[in-house]
Amino acid sequence: MGRLVGVRKLLVLGVAAGVLLAGMLFPVAGGIGLLAASVSDSAVGSHTDLETGVLPAVTTVKDRNGATIASLYQQYRVPVDSDRIAPAMKAAIVAIEDRRFYEHGGFDPIGALRALVNNSNGGATQGASTLTEQYVKNYDLYVAAQTDAERRAAVAPSYARKLKEAELAVSLDHDLSKDEILTRYLNLVYFGHGAYGVQAAAQAYFGVDAAALTVPQAALLAGMVQSPAEYDPVNHPEAATGRRNVVIEALAAQGSIPDTSAEAQPLGVVANPSVPAEGCIGAGDAGYFCDYVLDYLRKAGFPTDRLSGGGYTVTTTLDPDALAKTKAAVDEQVPPTQPHVANVMSVVAPGADAHQVVAMAANRTFGNKEGESSYGLPYEPENMGAGSVYKIFTAATAMEQHLVGIDTVISVPPSGYTSPIYRNGAGRPIPVGNAGNYRTALTLQDALAESPNTAFVKLEESTGVPPVVDMAVRLGLTSLAETPYSGKAGTPSIADVMKQQKQASFTLGVTPTSALELANVQATLASHGTWCPPTPLLSVTDRAGAAVPVTQQACTQALDPAIADTLMTGLSKDDAAGGTSAAAAGQMGWNRPIAAKTGTTQEYKSAAFVGATPQLAGAAIVFDDSASPKPICDGSPPRSCGGGNIYGGKAPARTFYRAFGDILAAQPVAPLPPTDPAYLHGTLPDVVVAPPPDQPQPDGAQPPADQPQPGGENGG
Repeated sequence: MGRLVGVRKLLVLGVAAGVLLAGMLFPVAGGIGLLAASVSDSAVGSHTDLETGVLPAVTTVKDRNGATIASLYQQYRVPVDSDRIAPAMKAAIVAIEDRRFYEHGGFDPIGALRALVNNSNGGATQGASTLTEQYVKNYDLYVAAQTDAERRAAVAPSYARKLKEAELAVSLDHDLSKDEILTRYLNLVYFGHGAYGVQAAAQAYFGVDAAALTVPQAALLAGMVQSPAEYDPVNHPEAATGRRNVVIEALAAQGSIPDTSAEAQPLGVVANPSVPAEGCIGAGDAGYFCDYVLDYLRKAGFPTDRLSGGGYTVTTTLDPDALAKTKAAVDEQVPPTQPHVANVMSVVAPGADAHQVVAMAANRTFGNKEGESSYGLPYEPENMGAGSVYKIFTAATAMEQHLVGIDTVISVPPSGYTSPIYRNGAGRPIPVGNAGNYRTALTLQDALAESPNTAFVKLEESTGVPPVVDMAVRLGLTSLAETPYSGKAGTPSIADVMKQQKQASFTLGVTPTSALELANVQATLASHGTWCPPTPLLSVTDRAGAAVPVTQQACTQALDPAIADTLMTGLSKDDAAGGTSAAAAGQMGWNRPIAAKTGTTQEYKSAAFVGATPQLAGAAIVFDDSASPKPICDGSPPRSCGGGNIYGGKAPARTFYRAFGDILAAQPVAPLPPTDPAYLHGTLPDVVVAPPPDQPQPDGAQPPADQPQPGGENGG
């Protein structure tokens, strides 16, 4: 009975072989096409697809120096041209898979009949497919098939599929050179351990390029194609060695090598063959930056599903040296092992035509394991806010309205001040307190450095809340105008609600805030009032090296250059004696002019520091990233605050000064821009300057225990 079945198979394939052989003698669209019409649904691919030969390829994300940050792919494949594949590799795959490759026309009736006779008579199993047919099948499996059903169809054990493959193989052989077919095949097939294509396999198993493969290395890879799992050199070294030696013997039999001495060589594979980890998880400390790149491309309208497999090269603005120093700074101030407390920082290079993001880091490892985070900590808004940093927007608005200049002396109502104009969402008056004692009047510059809450709430009474909110968005807090206040799509944005309700607390930094956006605010000021989107991109090119356009927002003049330059000077005393970050600047050895501001939110759940030199701008935020935020304590366990409540002038400022001091160490000290006389004073009359308090408050001092801070934010 078994012999009868074998004869029947022989007759069926013999008829098919005869038809296919006849097809080679006539135009491809002739008789063979008639036969194939009845089986056209048995394979996924088409002649057009196969002839283009476009394969899924790794998209590489690189830093500004050209080093790879991350690899994006569904199949790790790095297609290479023919001249970048070792001749030994081409010879090995032909010797073991299709020794008549250069003689047949895509389908080999002689080989098919020989294999069928041999297999039917109980001989060692032989394959009947040519390399060209295998290319067709693998293309269907790895490229054309998009569903499980299509993948099953691509390898279904049916004569219909075999006939379709044969037809397409003959057609390809008619249109492409043998070397083109061989190169495409070697770039396509799977070699195990996540490596698709010969270049990925050469790198994974031997740490070399495909062009450098030796005879025994090429023989091992060629032998694995038949069954990557069975001939895995790591898990089955004896089987892999035996299979490799079969290939070496086939090479010698064909005269491709002089003898089989290569059989004596060890396999020589690396200890743990692997391909680069997929996605931003494999980017290490650059994981957050990588994630921002993908988010930026998505928001710019670039179809991110094209990235994994598109073979693009995304060259970014990331400075690896700046990243390393930023990461060291955030970890130094808040160790990664400290629970519930996140320390994040972003660094932006200002410019008239671009604001380039050069680094972003967090004390959390980017990932999905315990203690890690895949949330965009350095660039997504954190819910606690940035505190008094927002006083920058009130100052800028008052200057733009010509109410004040940086030398204008403004009123500092004592602690417990209640605004006569603004009320909270429930319609109740808003009481505001200060952390410590202040003179009853300060210049705007001194007020920015010492940060009394009451002075800026009172100044906001003159500017109005809506213009201050608009100023924040203009200078860089764009997410406020994009994020729904309720968190539900279609509802008013945070900015809209703040303006509608005239929430005077806006100047105290109570809204969700992004470290990256704060850094970009400072970059806007350092760019003479020019806002640009914080871009992580230098270029995007396709697999051919052609530039791929990415739509990015245009830069705008967000603030009069004279105001921006003068405000830079207005923020220049934060690190000086009496400034809220003076102690941190001294501890970190800071010795450059800087425009800076600290901020701490109510109940000490978060604190921030922003700063800018002419070369770089940045922001650091420390906040409770647990599900139920509580007050954070500087240098203490986060759940036992004692007397160490955190201020913007502490951990965030130290993080900033450490990072920027290291990053800028080799750069010259640059002066801040000059002030404009038109913005030294405004239309509001100077108030009488009171003498300083008897006991000035040191940086980071807590308010007295008997002085409550209802609704307020401390002076740091």
